[in-house]
This record gives sequence, structure tokens and C-alpha cells, in this order.
Amino acid sequence: MQKVKIPVTLDPVKAAQKRSVFDGIVLLQTLTRLTESLVEKQGEVAVRIECGTDEQGLAVLHGEAACQVAVCCERCGEPMTLALNSEFVYTPVKGDDDAALALIPERYDVVVRNEHGEINLRQLVEDELILALPLFPMHDAAACQINADAMSFGDIGPEPEKPNPFAILQELKKK
Repeated sequence: MQKVKIPVTLDPVKAAQKRSVFDGIVLLQTLTRLTESLVEKQGEVAVRIECGTDEQGLAVLHGEAACQVAVCCERCGEPMTLALNSEFVYTPVKGDDDAALALIPERYDVVVRNEHGEINLRQLVEDELILALPLFPMHDAAACQINADAMSFGDIGPEPEKPNPFAILQELKKK
């Protein structure tokens, strides 16, 4: 199967009218915000986007993005491979159309069209993959290369006793 690159920008209304389907790849190194969190910046993201209209007549983009990325384990500091999978449904709106926002069902996320009526598909896919990244990626505890003893950073001694600030009041009460 031939690997086709997904377009960078898209007019979602025209694509929805044509019921366009985009099935291809986005190179991982073009997703600069995502690659800041990765160990390896090479690879590709498999993307499928289906455009259409719903029963309300709204343009809808239903998509999936999947890739394998290498991140740093927060526990042991060694690289690890993660499978990122994201499924999303967007409807495009104009940036200043508050009346249209009120009519959009909650099952859709909103993407703002630029001044030319287009959306940036690469940025949309990148946002979804960033959201799919775990906050603290870690190996399973059994598979992690670090010893539990090495995670100990010292003993905390007993807390020194502080004088009771109300001891003076207790002395006055005895008098």
C-alpha cells in the first residue's frame, strides 16, 4: 500500500460536502510540539479522517491517529516505547460565531477555521497525540530497570519537639 501524506490544511465545509476521506501519514518530525517530549523524533503517524455532515447539517470530521513513540521513563530514565492511539470528532466554526457555538452538540469538539475558511489538519492531529501522551510515562514496575532501594533518598529523622505555645497559659491557670 502506498503511503500518502495527509494535507496540511483543509477546507472542512467543502470536504464534508464531497464526503472526502483522507487516509495516509504525517511525518513525526513535522510535529515539533509533540517531538519535544520524545526521545526519537523519527517515524510516522497513521491518520484517517472522514468528512461528512450530520443530521443538523454540521460539517463533521471524524478521525483516528496512531503511532509508536519513544519516551523517557520517569522512574528509571531509560527510553520506552508507547503506542499512541487517538480518536476524535470535530466540527468547524468561525472564531467569532457565538450563536453557532450554542447549537453544537456536546459530542463534538470545536475547531476554529482561519480567515480562509480552512483548518490545519497537522496541528489538529498533533494536539490529539499530545493529549494521548501520559503525563508521567513509566514502565511497569516489574519491567523497570531501577531497583526499589535506589528510589530511597535517605531517612527522615524524628521531628524535634517544639515548646508548646500554650504552656504559659497553663501555668497561669494553675495560679
